[in-house]
Amino acid sequence: MDDISKSAIDVEDTVDWLVDGVRSVKVSEDILRELVERLTGAGLPLYRVAVFVTTLHPNVAGRGFFWREGEDVVVAEAPYEVLDSDQYYNNPIYAVFLEGKEIRRKICDPDCPNDFLILDELREEGVTDYIAMPLDFTNGENHCASYSTRQVGGFTDAEIAAVERIRPALTRVAEIFALKRTAMNLLDAYLGHQAGMKVLTGQIKRGDGQEIHAVIWFCDLRNSTPLADSMSREAFLSLLNDYFECLAGAVLDHEGEVLRFIGDAALAIFPVTDDGWSVDEACEAAASAAKDALGRMVELNNQRESFGAPPLGFGIGLHLGDVMYGNIGTAERIEFTVIGAAANEAARIEGLCKTLDVNFLISEQVREHLKGKWQSLGKHALRGVGDEIEVFTVKS
Repeated sequence: MDDISKSAIDVEDTVDWLVDGVRSVKVSEDILRELVERLTGAGLPLYRVAVFVTTLHPNVAGRGFFWREGEDVVVAEAPYEVLDSDQYYNNPIYAVFLEGKEIRRKICDPDCPNDFLILDELREEGVTDYIAMPLDFTNGENHCASYSTRQVGGFTDAEIAAVERIRPALTRVAEIFALKRTAMNLLDAYLGHQAGMKVLTGQIKRGDGQEIHAVIWFCDLRNSTPLADSMSREAFLSLLNDYFECLAGAVLDHEGEVLRFIGDAALAIFPVTDDGWSVDEACEAAASAAKDALGRMVELNNQRESFGAPPLGFGIGLHLGDVMYGNIGTAERIEFTVIGAAANEAARIEGLCKTLDVNFLISEQVREHLKGKWQSLGKHALRGVGDEIEVFTVKS
């Protein structure tokens, strides 16, 4: 063993950087990028490094951050389906998650067990040594960091000691960033991205809010009570999810903000902002989302027809106006939403869909900012609104 392999590797500057909160970087992938730069600069012969963190998200089971020599950091998200795959169960990462124990496979050793699927891949890449270490969070969860080398003979004891030395500090940083990510995931899922960001930046007191100009979207499912009575709770919930995937999913795909689900109805906005959409752009985005939703519902109803189920009726109403965007509720339970006459009028316009036997209506205020052909369905009085309002639908 030469002098370099015998001597300790100094990673104290890296430990100090981690303990100080990685102030030189802002996002998770930059942490791994700079960490690798520091470790290789200290003499660690790293070829591949990865960090795996599970998360709390409706669609994502976890995130992986991957660095390979000569390449930039790559971030990948794992859907929940991965958790049922052989690729997951036969991976050392799963074993670390489950048992919280370090796993090392010295691949260059002829007696190295070939008990994980990834080892063949690593061997083909010329990897000689692999180690996976638990990142044990304070809540009892085990996450993982892995290190690989192509150095002849694998890692030395001094090199293993160096990555062991940074593990506690790396764990705390990973936990802090994971908690931030979880908070944002949950706020995105339950409040929407824009509302979630406002909560994270401190708008949490009842009454906090601002007046905004926005296109208000309101949609509703027709005959939901008979539908619910005709099927099991599980089947009805599945139906609602399919329906919301079409309508609310279209809002999100066109960068609108879904604020709340009210039974089988949904309230959303396409806000006008100084650094975002103009009025014309917000109206175009909302109208495009509605047309997308109409197409999705055609496909869903065709699927339902194929197995003998009746089509789903629905309505979408769009209106443009000023609303108060902020927190309302009780001192103990508040909600981020929009309130104001324009929001009520959007719901009334959606209600006209049933009266006029159409699936989609926009107000004259929205129509003023749209191109294309729109069919007027006349002026109508809205309950609780003084003046009649002209409504339009897509011209066939």
